[in-house]
Amino acid sequence: MSRNRLWQSLWIAGTAALVAVAPVRADTSAITDVRVETSADGLQLILEFDGEETPQIFSSASGNTLIVDILNTRLRLADGDRFSADNPNEAIAEIAVSPLDENNVRLIVTSQSGQPAIEWNEAGGALIFQVTTAEVETPTLPNLSADPSAEGDARPDDIIEILVTATRNLERLTDVPRSTSVIEQEQIEEQMRVTRDLGTILSQEVPGLSPPTQSASNFGQTLRGRNISVLIDGIPQSTNRNVARDLRTIDPGAIERVEVLRGPTAIYGDGATGGIINIITKQGRGEGITAQSWLDFNAFPSDFGDSLSPTIQQSVSGRLGKIDIALNASYTGVNGLFDGDGDRIPPDPNAQGGLADTTTLNVSSKLGYNFTEDQRLQLLFNYFHDDQDTNYTTDPIVNELPGRQKARALSGLELDNSQQTDNLLVSLDYTNDNLLGSRLHAQTYYRDYFTRFFPFDAREFPSLGNTIFQSQVESEKYGGRLQLNTPLFGEENGNLLWGVDYVRESTNQPVDIFDPEVFENSDGLVYRRIGDRTWSPLQRQDNLGLFAQLKVNLGEKVVLRGGVRHERINIDVDDYTTIAGDAIEGGELDYDATLFNIGGVVYPTDEISVFANFSQGFSIADVGRVLRGASAGFSVEELDPEAQTVDNYEIGIRANYEKVRASLSGFYNTSDLGSTFTQDFQVVRAPERVYGVEFALDVTPSEKWAFGGTFTWTDGAVDLEDNGDYDDPLNGFRISPIKVTAYVENETLPGWNNRLQALYSGSRDPEGQGFGLGEVDSYITLDLISSLQVGPGRFVLGVENLLDTQYFPVVSQLQGQDTAYAAARGRTLRLGYSLSW
Repeated sequence: MSRNRLWQSLWIAGTAALVAVAPVRADTSAITDVRVETSADGLQLILEFDGEETPQIFSSASGNTLIVDILNTRLRLADGDRFSADNPNEAIAEIAVSPLDENNVRLIVTSQSGQPAIEWNEAGGALIFQVTTAEVETPTLPNLSADPSAEGDARPDDIIEILVTATRNLERLTDVPRSTSVIEQEQIEEQMRVTRDLGTILSQEVPGLSPPTQSASNFGQTLRGRNISVLIDGIPQSTNRNVARDLRTIDPGAIERVEVLRGPTAIYGDGATGGIINIITKQGRGEGITAQSWLDFNAFPSDFGDSLSPTIQQSVSGRLGKIDIALNASYTGVNGLFDGDGDRIPPDPNAQGGLADTTTLNVSSKLGYNFTEDQRLQLLFNYFHDDQDTNYTTDPIVNELPGRQKARALSGLELDNSQQTDNLLVSLDYTNDNLLGSRLHAQTYYRDYFTRFFPFDAREFPSLGNTIFQSQVESEKYGGRLQLNTPLFGEENGNLLWGVDYVRESTNQPVDIFDPEVFENSDGLVYRRIGDRTWSPLQRQDNLGLFAQLKVNLGEKVVLRGGVRHERINIDVDDYTTIAGDAIEGGELDYDATLFNIGGVVYPTDEISVFANFSQGFSIADVGRVLRGASAGFSVEELDPEAQTVDNYEIGIRANYEKVRASLSGFYNTSDLGSTFTQDFQVVRAPERVYGVEFALDVTPSEKWAFGGTFTWTDGAVDLEDNGDYDDPLNGFRISPIKVTAYVENETLPGWNNRLQALYSGSRDPEGQGFGLGEVDSYITLDLISSLQVGPGRFVLGVENLLDTQYFPVVSQLQGQDTAYAAARGRTLRLGYSLSW
């Protein structure tokens, strides 16, 4: 049986099994009485039943709702077919018992806050459920040490959230004078019912982040018009030869939450001129061991057989005594991808890497040991592998046809090594919450990264040797962090966070060269390797950073912050020969920068916070990109070693009510040195300025309804003449059109949730000429996410691009060659089932 026919059979069989309900049994028990009693440990829910066999019980929890399904049982009460109790105590909002169907009963417990927990046993012909509300646990995170004052300062009506990205410390979200977004695990899992691409998930949830690229790369997906720094548990995922694949280093199924700091910052070092995306991996929580299994299939109705793709995920989590563990393994096999017209999307859709015909494997684990209440040791392991195996390429004929032509997939590719990514990350963390009154966090880590691109036809580029080549980036990085959080003026009045970071990285970018005659005679299908060369030379880079961050609470209404970081960077490059055959003299480059930040938050009321902030971020130029095109006789030491420093000014307001959460912010930032590129990929070091407005809203008018969305407007210009006049627009790879997202959610029936979400990307015409300055057309997409509690698990249906709209991602529209002008994905169906046990 062929692979496509096998997956098709599994899809049909799996769908039939998932929607089936338990048959009626002759020995079905009946619940005859339900009552609620108080106990020393909370509430007891007593269900009396008749029948010889104890019913089967399955439970699942989401947010502040617990659902318990009692199988092979009917509800036969003297006063009706439903039992409910409103506000039986201060912690529980409602308890409801009702028929799920003719053969099963559903119990729903809704708490005022926190997640309900339940234990049960059978005694004297009754099911006795002990109902409690789990306290919100202060998580021990891999990149910080706990700060008890963060909870102690909380106002009773506040909604407490934890943020670590902005301050490297446990903080209340509203105390941070910066625009921030926290994407919780529940939101990530909901978006995974449509896509497992992290860039697409974050674009739907985060204002300020550009629309998704629908490729393996985040090139063109900026944050506030500048580059992002991606971290996994505080560990940078960048390479000094920037390949813009930082969001393609971990599967979303291994993520507990994502924290996004919008705007330039230097708190973690260089690279975050647009902000930080800090990915927090899952940690074992709760006594005992629990597991979750996930299986789904997705396909394009336009070509079901060639697109059917499976995902399998298994996770284990829990705590046994002083040890906690979280283990997550996932496998995704993506076959063909098709656009709204039903045409196959090429495997390298916008010349930045593709997702079609790719298998992805991710294994992530986190093991912790708590020596005492104050001391903890934690080991993180994450391995991510992407491998594309395709016999398709992009048809070069579209570049010769008149007018704008959509990129086409062409069958018959012969290429020994296709696109691939490997990311290995290991870290060891030690925290001590009481070291001479301070809180210590020490971290050491190692990262081994490899990525290979699709071949590039550079026969018309003399600086690239007029060759056809395929490049790969090899990077090895190790580093460490040491920080102390010292209370000042009393535990509740302020603290000083101070420490040191060090990282050592070695990166190079070799290329394979292919025979141009074989390529030409095969119409671009056959790549026969004839040699190798160096494109970007081996760079050895050392970063040393010293930092201090002060927080002061002026009563309960004002929080002030200020900090400084000094960074020193050394880059060492040996002599090398470029891809064009030019000999280049090596040398050393030294960078240094001192960055500042200051800001404050004022609380006019408990629900409203107003903030203002000045911060600086910085980055060094992509040295490898510059050196790979150097001309004969050039010396490494001729490069301008000055780092790009970005000054950012921001004001904003946040509202945090019981049913309404909103934020509005405006920003303006400038830099004397830019980082845009010309058509031949040379760095433009001219002054820049970027400005914009962001808005986010979430409303829950009732327990069954929720709606909201985000708004992003960003613009910017560059002063190419360095005369104070910003007459030239920044290109579209930096500045995205207006982006609007919106959603509405409804619990249609108990256990059945539905979400409809939209993303609008506007038009933009910068009226300029050059790289990325073309006109961009608007588009809008609609997604549907539906989930239904079925037995002990949850059945999910996701429909991406519900209306099957034919459109082109922004990055595709900006490409100069039609071979990179690929359409976006058409209507995609995803059907799955998750089971907790």
